[in-house]
This record gives sequence, C-alpha cells and structure tokens, in this order.
Amino acid sequence: MSEKNMQNNKPQNTRMRPGGPGGPGGPAFARGGEKPKDFKKAMSKLMKYLKPHTIGLIIVFVLTIAATVLTIRAPKILGQATTEIFRVVMIRNTPLSAFLKTKMDFEKIFNILMTVGILYSISALLNFFQGYLMAGITQKIVRKMREDVNEKLQRLPLKFYDGRAHGDIISRVTNDVDLISNTLQQSLTQFISGIVTIAGITYMMLTINVSLTLLTLITLPLSAIVTILVAKHSQKFFAQQQKLLGTLTGQVEEVYSGFIAVKVYGREEEEFEKFKKTNEQLYSASKKAQFISGIIMPVMNFIGNLGYIIVAVGGGILVTKKSITVGDVQAFIQYSRQFNQPIVQIANIVNMIQSTLAASERIFEILEEEEEVQDKENAIELESIKGEVQFESVRFSYLPEKPLIENLNIEVKSGQTIAIVGPTGAGKTTLVNLLMRFYEIQGGSIKVDGIDIRDIKKYNLRKHFGMVLQDTWLFNGTIKENITYGKEQATEEEIINAAKMAHAHHFILALPDGYDTVIGEDTANISQGEKQLITIARAFLANPDILILDEATSNVDTLTEIYIQRAMRDLMKGRTSFVIAHRLSTIKNADMILVMNEGKIIETGTHEELLHKGGFYAEMYRSQFLGAMVESA
Repeated sequence: MSEKNMQNNKPQNTRMRPGGPGGPGGPAFARGGEKPKDFKKAMSKLMKYLKPHTIGLIIVFVLTIAATVLTIRAPKILGQATTEIFRVVMIRNTPLSAFLKTKMDFEKIFNILMTVGILYSISALLNFFQGYLMAGITQKIVRKMREDVNEKLQRLPLKFYDGRAHGDIISRVTNDVDLISNTLQQSLTQFISGIVTIAGITYMMLTINVSLTLLTLITLPLSAIVTILVAKHSQKFFAQQQKLLGTLTGQVEEVYSGFIAVKVYGREEEEFEKFKKTNEQLYSASKKAQFISGIIMPVMNFIGNLGYIIVAVGGGILVTKKSITVGDVQAFIQYSRQFNQPIVQIANIVNMIQSTLAASERIFEILEEEEEVQDKENAIELESIKGEVQFESVRFSYLPEKPLIENLNIEVKSGQTIAIVGPTGAGKTTLVNLLMRFYEIQGGSIKVDGIDIRDIKKYNLRKHFGMVLQDTWLFNGTIKENITYGKEQATEEEIINAAKMAHAHHFILALPDGYDTVIGEDTANISQGEKQLITIARAFLANPDILILDEATSNVDTLTEIYIQRAMRDLMKGRTSFVIAHRLSTIKNADMILVMNEGKIIETGTHEELLHKGGFYAEMYRSQFLGAMVESA
C-alpha cells in the first residue's frame, strides 16, 4: 500500500546485504567467508535436514574414502614397474650382462600396469557413483529447505515484510540456499577426500621410508603458514571490495533511476566525480584482493617444488645406499606432489563451511520468525457478508513505546462508502490492515456483521475483500491471467465485461496479442496507467463483498479517471467500500468521511458537513483547492 512503508511510528529496517561477488577467481578462503554467529546452533539445525539422509550420506562417504584409498595405493604399485625396469637396465650395464643374459619381465610389468589401471578405473567409477548419489541427496535437502522457507513466508505477518528490505529476503531464499547446495554437493566429499588423502599419503610414505617422510613433512608447516597468512590479509580486501561494489551499484541505480533530475539540475559532473571516486577505491581494493589471493598457487607450487627437490635428492642418496628402490622414489615423488593440494583444499572447505553455516543461519532466522496468529480451533467460515463493520475501542501500535491508534470507534453500515483521509502517517492504511488482519489489534475488537474478525478464518475473511492499490502489482503472465487472478474459473465473457467496466478493453484489443499479451520486461508499450486499469478490472471480476480502494485512480489521466470514478460507483453500489484518498475531490460523494491524524479519528461527516465545520478537513480541502487553482493559473 502507498502508506505502509511511510508510517511515522512503524519500525523500518532497510539493511541490505552487500552486493557483488566476493572475488571471483580467487580461492574460497581468500574471499573472506562470513562466519556464523552461533556455530553449534547453526550446525545442529542444518544436521536436522541431513538426518533423514544419514544412510545415503554414509554410503557416499564410504565410496569417497574407498576411491581415495585406491588412488593413493596406485603410485606405490606403479613404482614396482619402475623398479623392475631399473633393475634390468642396471644389470645390462654391468660387465657380466652378456653372461647373465637378463631379460625384461614384460608380463610382470604388464600385470602391474593393469593393476594400476584397474585401481584408477574403480576409483573413477566410485567417484561417479558418489557424485550421482550426493547430487540426489543435496537436491532433496535444498528442495525441502526451499519448501519450508516458502511455506514459512506464506505464514508470516505483514510486519515481517514491512520491517525488512525485500532484496534481503530474496537473497536468503535464493543465494543462501544455493550456497548450501554447492557446499553439500562438493565441499563435504572434498573435505572427506582431503582428510583421507593426507592421512593415506602420510601412511604410504611411512611404509616406504620413515626418514624421507620426515624430510617431506618439513614443507607441511610452510604450507599451513602460507595458507593462514594469505587468508588473513586477503579477507579484509575482499570485504572492502564487496562493500564498495555494493556502494557503487547503489550509486549507479540511484543516478540512472533519477537521470532526468540529474540532467535538469546539471549535476552530471558531480555524479561522475562521485562515481569515479568510488570506482577508484573499488579498483584499489580489488587489485589488492586479487593479487594477494593470486599469490597462493605460485607459493604453494614453490613449496611443492621444494618438497620435490628434497625427495629427489634424499631419495637419490638412499638409492645409492640401497635403502630404497627407484620405484619407491618415484612413488614418493608422486605422493609429495599430491601432499600440498589437499591442505589448500581443506583450508578452502573450512572457510566455505563457515560461510554455509552463516547462510543457513540467515535461513533459519526466517524459519524461526513469529508467524501470524493462528485461527481459533472453532473459527468459522462465512459464505457471504452484508458488510457491516464496527471498530470498538481499538488499540494498536507498531512499537509498544509509540502508541498509534488508541480507543478508536467506528460504525459502518452495510453498503456505505467510507472515505479515510489524513496526512501521511495518520494511520489510514493501518486501519485497513487491521480490518483484514494483516496486523493484530492489541485491544478492543473489530467486527464484521457483528462477528469478531478473530472468530473468522483469515483466508475466508480476506476472500470477501477486494483491493485496488495505488502501487500496481502484476505478475509475469498474460493480461487474461492477471485479470483472473482473483477468479481463476472466470469465463471469457466475464473477463471482457470486467475489462470494459474498467475501461481497459479498448487498449487491450489494440495490443498485438490482445488478452493473451504477456506482461513482463518486454511490455514497455503498456503504460503505468494501463497497468492500473488491469488491476481495477481484476477487482471488478472478483466481485467482492467489501471494497478497499487506496487512491486507485492516481496513475490514470484525468479523462480516464472520470470514467473510472463512474465505474467505481457502479461497483460500489450495494457493498461496503473503504476509500483511502489523498485527493479530496474524489471522495465528495462518500457516505462518511473519516479524518485521521496521529492514529485518531478527529472528524467525521459528509463532505459538506466537514466543510461547514471549518476544521482540519476544511483546511486540507482549501489547501488542495488553492493548489489546484495555482497550478491551473
């Protein structure tokens, strides 16, 4: 509604999560993952979603471990082939080679190579199956999570949406769930694989030679130190980058949404300088973030090469002493080259898991939000209502310390048109929100046909209301689908009649596809006023028992407004109507006008009666009337 975000006493929360990527191309740990506020609590809640898939996850982990073990085992077996070849070559280079007539045991080498090939093949097959199983488990988990969040959002009261930026809610439902999906799909199995790889490689190296293993492990502290230092320094720059990117995006959106004002007041240079300054800061932060995060791979390669040198030199010395075979040195070199990779991988995943738990925390915050007051067990449903409405000693406030509506009493008879006027923040829209139970009153009662609305099921109560708001809401679909949103089974004739009553039929037929024209980003040929007419046609078709009109004709031209006012009068005949008005000239024929200020009804009466009183309404009317005369002059 036009006023719902403008109430002076309503709590507002415009906090938005910073926009923009956290540094594409850099390692996950370098992107500065957000940490959860309560690690244990977030993990506990996430585990509830994992629990139904425990058996599947165990199978995935077993397959991952088996595949990793087979991959680790292969280099040592392959080393046996190298040892055999080296043995024969060395014997042939001796003076007794002709006498010994040593032959290469190709069958043995072939069997070794076949064994290694089988190990790698089985490992690949196991990885394929675990990937397939994990994909299914992950998507089931995130599907359930999305369903839970969506169902929860349907049950949350209006105050939840009024108190939060819509972008933040959307981000939680989409980005945060996607992050959880990616982590479950890849990071969990990679984490298990990384741990097993480190443990397995260490074990295999120890079985080959303890001394050479200890020499190789010298590079382990270096890898850990590099990982920690790079992560520590890059995180702050990625945080700056993310913040500045959000600032820059906001500046661009602000300037181009108000581009006409910028042009009119000649502020192009100032806005360009502001953009340039922020862009320079973003450039500096991004350059540092990308450079520092980019250091990790060259440095880790350097450390890996150090390990390679240690193994090559140390292994060569041990071979000359016949303490180790050449094949074992070859296996050791392969192991040492693989050793640092899982360290970086685990560092990435640990940070990714932290970000995931932070994301899950934001999702669980929604799932833990206080829901709408539930219907009473004996709540009733009404087939139809006459439209008699009573507000009896109603009390309401958005914040306990700031009362908005106190001791409000209104009695509306069936079929009356009630206009509600007053300055912004007076409580006009709040009154309607209370009537439809978007907010719950804190005292008194609101009755429809003598029945307390708290005794009626909410969905049934709202079904009897029709609303046309100042801000049009149309979804991506055909014009026909938008008109029938409140009555899906409407006939073609009913749809056309509703459009004609709303004076929308003529422009709809002028569109290339008529009523089948899709409303979306490509429908620039539909004006804001025409969109408003479609929402009015929707209200005509729904044929509600009580009408709520919130400055419904504000987006149409003067001539169309005259037609719409006539049509609205036809629509309002025989039914109770609440009209929230800003232009007082549109509610002259109302049966009763309620003048609100600071949550209180300060004047009531017809247009003529209120003008005769010479009070607040008369002053408002004169200011608008004089303003209109000045404009026309």
